[in-house]
Amino acid sequence: MSQLQSSWEAHQQHMAYLGDTDMESAAASSSLPDAGGDLDRNAPRICGVCGDKATGFHFNAMTCEGCKGFFRRSMKRKAMFTCPFNGDCRITKDNRRHCQACRLKRCVDIGMMKEFILTDEEVQRKREMILKRKEEEALKESLKPKLSEEQQQVIAILLEAHRKTYDPTYSDFAKFRPPVRSDGDGREAAGSDSILAQDLSLEDSADLFGSEAFGAFPESVEPHMFSNLVLSEKNDKSGSMSIDFSQFSMLPHLADLVSYSIQKVIGFAKMIPGFRDLTAEDQIALLKSSAIEVIMLRSNQSFTLEDMTWTCGSRDFKYRVSDVTQAGHSMDLLEPLVKFQVGLKKLNLHEEEHVLLMAICILSPDRPGVQNTSLVESLQDRLSDTLQTYIRCRHPPPGCRLLYAKMIQKLADLRSLNEEHSKQYRCISVQPEHSMQLTPLVLEVFGNEIS
Repeated sequence: MSQLQSSWEAHQQHMAYLGDTDMESAAASSSLPDAGGDLDRNAPRICGVCGDKATGFHFNAMTCEGCKGFFRRSMKRKAMFTCPFNGDCRITKDNRRHCQACRLKRCVDIGMMKEFILTDEEVQRKREMILKRKEEEALKESLKPKLSEEQQQVIAILLEAHRKTYDPTYSDFAKFRPPVRSDGDGREAAGSDSILAQDLSLEDSADLFGSEAFGAFPESVEPHMFSNLVLSEKNDKSGSMSIDFSQFSMLPHLADLVSYSIQKVIGFAKMIPGFRDLTAEDQIALLKSSAIEVIMLRSNQSFTLEDMTWTCGSRDFKYRVSDVTQAGHSMDLLEPLVKFQVGLKKLNLHEEEHVLLMAICILSPDRPGVQNTSLVESLQDRLSDTLQTYIRCRHPPPGCRLLYAKMIQKLADLRSLNEEHSKQYRCISVQPEHSMQLTPLVLEVFGNEIS
């Protein structure tokens, strides 16, 4: 009896989780472990009574639907059958209706138990339990955050805007002034194959640069790795690189790259919902202040953690950090920028989150020169709400944990990078021989220090 009671309790626990089906049929279908061990799920299931295709364990035995129902009806009616033959009929799928006595005997012989049949009161309780559970699930589902139609439309517009303004083949890079890389002795080499081969043979070959604007370093890079970079002849005591302004061989190429990226940022911004509602003055103020930050965000798409390179198409456009130093930038910018890029990459943002973050970056009401801050703030708030809702709805754990806060922190990091970039840009543009290498768009957006 103790074994029977144990089986019955296990059956009751199983029934509490059944779906909204006929209760007696559900009880009949309750599955119990096979005493002989785990069943092969791929093996054909045969009814132990008649040999027909079985549908599962019913009342403690593997049977078909027909024999399950026959046993249930017989037990409820307390039926007494008599075999018209010798009491040892062979039950098959075709003759199972011919002798009910032998069929019922066979049900009992394979282990079917009447104790597993629910009473009418038990059926009613189970129905009420199932109804309550379904109501709870419906309430839980209704409380889940959902993207509104408007939010879905905003995301679709931003995705389309990004795809129209970001070419993953980087085919336009061939139109720029060609990259000219200087070796350690100051000699110049047009193209990149020979220099790149030397770069990749370095002990710290992971310290490479590349992007549509500027490069990045991994967050986990140790300080000694920075000291091994082929940058310049002298570093000052504070660790900041001294710039040799006579060797800016990469400046023309990177100036064209940045100018091209600015054009794409402008094209993306124009498609942000609500951006065109701003005055021309506010649009210009927002773009001038955010352009370099959005370029840094965009460049993350070409960054790979595996080899720490930014590969923008062909080998000619596979960049390393020393390429950027040959355009006049120092480690005061490059080191935090690299750490930013790798940190952003490790967030594993969805494309939807990436485009929302760029739009939020552009529509910052605290940018200098913005007049209608309330309108810009309302546009940014709408994008922020959409981003938070998207993360809750579509970004699975554990990646979604604190993801919004981490993304907003990246915007704060970009402000510091923007400030350092402005300082270094002024050092470059103040010299006429370097300023003349910059494009008119770069000079307009970042400023022209030559009076």
